[in-house]
Amino acid sequence: MSQFMGMRPGVILLREGTDTSQGKPQLVSNINACQAVSDAVRTTLGPRGMDKLIFDGRKVTISNDGATIMRLLDIAHPAAKTLVDISMSQDTEVGDGTTSVVLIAGEILKQIKPFVEESVHPQIIIRNLRVASAYAVEKVKSLSVPFDTSSEEGYEMLIKCASTALNSKLISSHQDLFSPMVVDVVKNLDLGGGLDDLDNLVAIKKIPGGDVRSSFLVKGGVAFKKTFSYAGFEQMKKKFQNPKILLLNVELELKSEKENAEVRISDPDQYQSIVDAEWQVIYDKLDQCVKCGANIVLSKLPIGDLATQYFADRGLFCAGRVEEGDLNRVAKSTGGIVQTSTNGLCRDGILGECGEFEEKQVGDQRFNVFTKCPSELTSTIILRGGSEQFIAESERSIHDALMVVKRAIASKAVVGGGGAVEMEVSKALKEYALTIEGKGQLIINAFAKAMEVIPRQLADNAGYDSTDILSALRRKHTMEEEEDACWFGVDIQNGGICDTFKLGVWEPCDNKVNSLAAAAEASCVILSIDETVRNPKSQQPGAATGMLDGAGGMGGQKPMSNMMGNAMDAVNAAKGGSRSGNFGNGVSWMKGRGGA
Repeated sequence: MSQFMGMRPGVILLREGTDTSQGKPQLVSNINACQAVSDAVRTTLGPRGMDKLIFDGRKVTISNDGATIMRLLDIAHPAAKTLVDISMSQDTEVGDGTTSVVLIAGEILKQIKPFVEESVHPQIIIRNLRVASAYAVEKVKSLSVPFDTSSEEGYEMLIKCASTALNSKLISSHQDLFSPMVVDVVKNLDLGGGLDDLDNLVAIKKIPGGDVRSSFLVKGGVAFKKTFSYAGFEQMKKKFQNPKILLLNVELELKSEKENAEVRISDPDQYQSIVDAEWQVIYDKLDQCVKCGANIVLSKLPIGDLATQYFADRGLFCAGRVEEGDLNRVAKSTGGIVQTSTNGLCRDGILGECGEFEEKQVGDQRFNVFTKCPSELTSTIILRGGSEQFIAESERSIHDALMVVKRAIASKAVVGGGGAVEMEVSKALKEYALTIEGKGQLIINAFAKAMEVIPRQLADNAGYDSTDILSALRRKHTMEEEEDACWFGVDIQNGGICDTFKLGVWEPCDNKVNSLAAAAEASCVILSIDETVRNPKSQQPGAATGMLDGAGGMGGQKPMSNMMGNAMDAVNAAKGGSRSGNFGNGVSWMKGRGGA
């Protein structure tokens, strides 16, 4: 007995099969996983970046957009998913730099990895990384060049920002077409005070077929694809000058009877009165739409064949099943209000107006186009292209350019691209590190070295010798007597280095600030993780957790509460009474409304 008194029972905290890893090996494992993710998108950086083809079993996607690739990659490692999050946040906030932020975060972790292996405490590393990040952000802000967006010079600067964003995209050879288009759209929103609602006010419509140069912009208007139409649509008038527009969220068609509907009549003639009443309801709705003076009727819900023919006979145009986003854009641009009922349509301010409406043929599709609208906030970009993948990538490229120009207008400051800013920040951090004592100096130096990943990768992707180019850039950026030395970056066209600011390779200041801050913060999050716990999924719903087989599970027997419940049920059933809650064998449980 005494030999058992000295033994302590084991305390089981985690379910059997739970995988745990902690300490230094866990940190190194997380860093290696993040490096693998950054290597996956490394070759997509810059104007000479390669594309990735991703097939998910149903759909093929060809893209070099970092956010798109990160979203489509099915990353299983929990820590590496942090890089997906920062890429998504960069895409939401700025629209561009989604590959750069992943590369910088991966490189910071790579440079920090030796310190982790040498048992430097993670909190010391994190503290100094945050110091370096704050210093780098302030340096970028001090380097930025402010500009006035309302001037002609400011307009040209926005064009160059849009062109830089499109440089690395599939449609880079068509910058002269799309850059002015993008800037006009965003400037239009800025003048109307709708810059923050860009995603809802600007639509991009894709039409397969034709040349990409056939793409065009409906500025200050709305265009959407012709919706499903019934018989009688061909007789409608397809062009209006100064029309009145009625916007509805009402179904204008006869509804079929419900399967369980019951109508009791005592006289066969009463059935006809019921049918007549149904028709009268739909005719009353249509009469009210016509009496309000509308020339165009749009509805989010279906407009049936009866209503289509009714409107066609009276010279009106109608379209049902209009997408909610398109209907809201029409309401915003024309000043109309979407109605959920056909009562009271004759009140002031209900109908919208526009200068011209026309149903146009674009490629092999018909488009409803509203132009010369009172509010010019909305715009629609019609994209053409040869294949579905090309148009999808073009849409992503245009969206990135729109976000970059939006951010440039908001920040009113730009910096030079091509790796110039990263090299200047790297030089400043190395100088700053000399003023610090202890381990912090080495960590900040590692952060400074990580900044060089952008120019190095730009050179590698263009097929040039990155070692020679980086050496030339380091030498150039140390020449403080030259005023423009800070703007020298990688020359993608000819190899070597060049003044990227003079060449017009410009990016919004917020782009670099956001990417540096996000990459540093992601690195700190990764380094702060010292243990990972993977809980296995239970094989059976409601199975006992945290217990060993045969102990907590009572050797496969049912819990005592269930056994008692079954016994009580059997007794009550034998006496003809009600059961306590558990059903016997062969009795199923059915959920219903109940009733008499």
